[in-house]
Amino acid sequence: MNNSILTARTGRHSVLRAGVALIAAALALSGCSSSDDPSGTAEKNTAASAYPLTIENCGRTITIDAPPQRAVSLNQGSTEILLSLGLADRMVGTATWTDPVRENLADENAKVPRLADNKPSFEVVLDTEPDFVSASFGGTLGPGGVAEPVQFEQLGVPAYLSPTDCDGKEDNSVNADGNRTEPLTMESVYKEIRELATIFDVRERGEEFVAELERRYEDASGQVNANGVSLAYWFADIDTPYVAGCCGSSGIITDAVGAKNVFDDTTNEWPQVSWESILDRDPTALVLADLSRRSITGDALDSKIQFLESNPVTKRLTAVQNRRYIVVNGADMNPSIRTIDGIEKVAAGLREWNLHS
Repeated sequence: MNNSILTARTGRHSVLRAGVALIAAALALSGCSSSDDPSGTAEKNTAASAYPLTIENCGRTITIDAPPQRAVSLNQGSTEILLSLGLADRMVGTATWTDPVRENLADENAKVPRLADNKPSFEVVLDTEPDFVSASFGGTLGPGGVAEPVQFEQLGVPAYLSPTDCDGKEDNSVNADGNRTEPLTMESVYKEIRELATIFDVRERGEEFVAELERRYEDASGQVNANGVSLAYWFADIDTPYVAGCCGSSGIITDAVGAKNVFDDTTNEWPQVSWESILDRDPTALVLADLSRRSITGDALDSKIQFLESNPVTKRLTAVQNRRYIVVNGADMNPSIRTIDGIEKVAAGLREWNLHS
């Protein structure tokens, strides 16, 4: 790590701004590409972190010299973890939102500047003079995103990517919509919480938060056993809908309630399919994402339902004829702490229709 960049905010600012042009020219530099050691270095204890701290992250080694004081989180999932750990006072920016922040985090989130609703530019991030950057997806922190991890690290800024976007990915790739060789589990989310808690030297908070999520998971999954019930998860796009494959966050939700995902025969996280193929599989209920963004037709819940009930193919679906719609936020379908929210909402919908044993 470049200590000259870390010594003073004024020094950092000039160096970061001067480095933008140089880094922008280095677009061929490689990014994060392989999965973590599942155990990581964030041991499950509450001992103080020892610095410099080294963590294996998505096939790369990152070093943190001291607890970050000026963090930027580039995705909603990462932001909500940091806020849940009580770190708003150490955050100088957030970006890339699909939904309103979780209600219990609204007050803390209001203290942190939002750099952009979507991806900010590299220079906008650097202007905050960050000493740490985190993201949920390689599409944000990687090729084609805000910048690649190495571009930040060449300026002395450690860059952390969620293990949920690396663990169990085909060829250890980083791609939010790519194939998974192994189903995602909540352990990857808990690992992210523990590693971020270790980086910020708040391990006890991390353990308490993981324990809270584990309790909520057990409570929600214990309320329903939807054996024989089939689900389809529609995220967005009316023309060629993005639906959930077998093995991402929606797979965690499906397994928790004991149901079947009608597209569990594909390992692609978000395959695009035809409405005819959904009709052929005719799910018992539809899980619909209500996204606050408006970038793709069918992001909003009302547009989804209007289409389902008017299109000559979709209105033949059993779920549509019975209006069996389970509404979740888009963030609930992404690998994050919101996956637990998704389990709770799907379980509640199945109980409402008595579709469980």
